[in-house]
Amino acid sequence: MSFEPSLAALAPKLRGKLAAEVELAPFTWFRVGGRADALFSPADDDDLSLFLKGLPAEIPVTVIGVGSNLIVRDGGVRGVVIRMGGRPFGSVETTLDRRVIAGAAALDAQVARTAAEAGVDGLAFLRGVPGTIGGALRMNAGAHGGEVKDTLIEARGYDRSGVLRVFSNAEMGFSYRHCGAPDDIFFTRAVFQGRPGEKALIFAEMDKITAARESSQPIREKTGGSTFKNPPGHKAWQLVDAAGCRGLVLGGAQVSEMHCNFLINRGGATAADIEALGEEVRRRVRETSGVELEWEIKRIGVAP
Repeated sequence: MSFEPSLAALAPKLRGKLAAEVELAPFTWFRVGGRADALFSPADDDDLSLFLKGLPAEIPVTVIGVGSNLIVRDGGVRGVVIRMGGRPFGSVETTLDRRVIAGAAALDAQVARTAAEAGVDGLAFLRGVPGTIGGALRMNAGAHGGEVKDTLIEARGYDRSGVLRVFSNAEMGFSYRHCGAPDDIFFTRAVFQGRPGEKALIFAEMDKITAARESSQPIREKTGGSTFKNPPGHKAWQLVDAAGCRGLVLGGAQVSEMHCNFLINRGGATAADIEALGEEVRRRVRETSGVELEWEIKRIGVAP
């Protein structure tokens, strides 16, 4: 196990964990994909800033969360992969004025629960969003009638040169499943504004969301989040179903029979199997409906 020389020189200055040649498949819900040249888990904001400031500009950097909405290609990811975890990135707290402050590594569902415990309404929709707040910011995640843009006050993160940047809701440039913040911003924290609510009613709403997910989505499988964005005026799953793709198999990958906007690793699938199956679904939908489906799942890395 060895580092590129500039990383080896930087490593002793860091308090977080920096490792070379790390398998990324265990960090994704699909359980597929190759290695990262290096994986860095910063100890806190200052550690992240120090790392980015000391990292040569030519080394690419990719950030991942819990891998719920991610395909890592089989050839792995060049450069450094950053994965935040633990405190302070996983912390969630509420304030008396019904704000919720969440680290980028906090699970969306945990943010929803913490808000509900404090009688803060408006964030229950996050119970239906897999993944972490960092990913939710990057894609304006939403479910069950709510989106990040509805409650976000500000997001904080560091740019590629290690400088802190703060974005207001308007500066995030939100649209459907999209954030207009620069791609080289590595989010570390978000502040949301909730509203007064009754704890019991909020938890009842979250229970309904949980029941809906469990009855309609293959959450017990090796899968990701929704594969494709809903095109204007359409539901992606309906287009996939109408194209005859429900249950379609390619290698070790399959279109879920329970919800056909989900792909499944049936066991032994490669990242190439899953991505190729998604592309075949897109082709069939294009031929049958004329609609071009867009990937919602993020795909990173290189083919072997």
